[in-house]
Amino acid sequence: MSSNSSSFLYGEHHLSPSLALALMRGKVVGSLSKKTKAKINKSSNIVANIVAKGEPVYGINTGFGPLCTTKISKEETKILQTNILQSHSVGVGTPIADDLAKLMLVLKIHALAKGYSGIQIATLDRILWHIDNDAIPVVPSQGSVGASGDLAPLSHLFLPLIGLGHVSFKGKHMSTEELFKQTKLKPLQLGPKEGLALINGTQFIAAHGVMVIEKLHHCLKHADIIGAMMLEGLQGSVKPFMEELHALRPFKGNQHVAGRIRTLLQGSEILEDHIDCERVQDPYSLRCMPQVHGASRNAWLHLKGLLEIELNSVTDNPVIIDEELTISGGNFHGQPLAMALDYATLAASELGNISDRRIYLALEGNSPGVPKLLMEDTGINSGYMILQYTTAALASENKGLCFPASADSIPTSLGQEDHVSMGSISGRKALQVIENVEKILAIELLTAAQAFQYRKPLKSGLLLDEVYKFLRTKVSFAKQDRVFANDIAIGIELIKSGKIITMIEAKMKSKKLKWNTPHLTEFETY
Repeated sequence: MSSNSSSFLYGEHHLSPSLALALMRGKVVGSLSKKTKAKINKSSNIVANIVAKGEPVYGINTGFGPLCTTKISKEETKILQTNILQSHSVGVGTPIADDLAKLMLVLKIHALAKGYSGIQIATLDRILWHIDNDAIPVVPSQGSVGASGDLAPLSHLFLPLIGLGHVSFKGKHMSTEELFKQTKLKPLQLGPKEGLALINGTQFIAAHGVMVIEKLHHCLKHADIIGAMMLEGLQGSVKPFMEELHALRPFKGNQHVAGRIRTLLQGSEILEDHIDCERVQDPYSLRCMPQVHGASRNAWLHLKGLLEIELNSVTDNPVIIDEELTISGGNFHGQPLAMALDYATLAASELGNISDRRIYLALEGNSPGVPKLLMEDTGINSGYMILQYTTAALASENKGLCFPASADSIPTSLGQEDHVSMGSISGRKALQVIENVEKILAIELLTAAQAFQYRKPLKSGLLLDEVYKFLRTKVSFAKQDRVFANDIAIGIELIKSGKIITMIEAKMKSKKLKWNTPHLTEFETY
């Protein structure tokens, strides 16, 4: 944890995707205020009173799902909560990344700290301990249908509270029993409703959504930068990016992308050289970047808005309003995020589709001065031909992953849960598609730089020239065939790390440049 970390009050402050990521990474420290603890205790006491009175309330003194009419005795209510964690821990598949599991902890404690779940302070304190000490539960990736929330993954997430399951701690996977030996911790005794409160919710879906927001945002930024470099390499026209054009069809995403590309091209000698070019218009993959990248931007913006609502919501069931009112509803249903994540998956895939088309365009040899396959001595050399095979394969794989998971529903729980969101699958697929897009963009970066070289000695805009110079410190210009997989690996690392974005932002700051876009705050903050 960083020594200069700022603070966040769970259940009280407003949580954004970027704040959730900062809490997960230890850049911000979360805690519970006295005011929040008072609300939590009040809710916990209401549950205790319900148990004492013996009036049936779902999940407190009844069974779960189709067993909702089965009355549970006062003495058995605590056993019920321990049993639900065990019986619902049915996840399978490769465990999710520790970062995702830790994000789940962050999102869950924020929701529980709202004071509507009947949770005990001691339980939230233990969750805080796991976050602060990076003792991250091992959570299988498969098994959630996204309603009643993410039952299976959340059950695995909280097995360590009762001394079961496994964790990642100090770089090692170990049983919770071993963790307790090392830390002197003991299992918690869950109170009435606590087990249900822990596993009802959308935190598996939402954690994936937070990661999608960050990773897709990086892809969107890179797509504009790399697309602008390809435009320069193939000596495309700046007219399709003019402000006057996009004022006539003022979609926010389109205007934002067009403005970013204009800024990237500012001061370009290559554009000046293109003024007298005989080519009337460019292929769609070049001139329609604002429309295509912009549509993906709009999808990102839509997900961001919905996710921010979800991060600050109570998705438990039943909800404890006061002594007289408990509501058994469906706030745990993942449909609001499931549909938006499917939309984001399509948005990411389209970035890869148009990027692959620009790569293919660069190989055709139809742009003056740029040789076929981006290499002068072909025949004995294949040039960049086969790199596009890889992007074609990745783009095709993404298309197969674009079928919306939220379009499906399979009844569960003996028909009690007869419509489910499948949002967990939406989130997993979104991240898988984004990972493929990162690889496609890495290959476009290499091919765009290769085309860019053939425009020398003409200079591009300051920012794109900086990107080119930076890339050439990592990957040299290719005059003959070599093992291009090595170049691709470097390109992927550059995309994942965000070093190009960081470099451009630093250069803009040093030169006091600003993005020429009317919607900067909406698209550049999350």
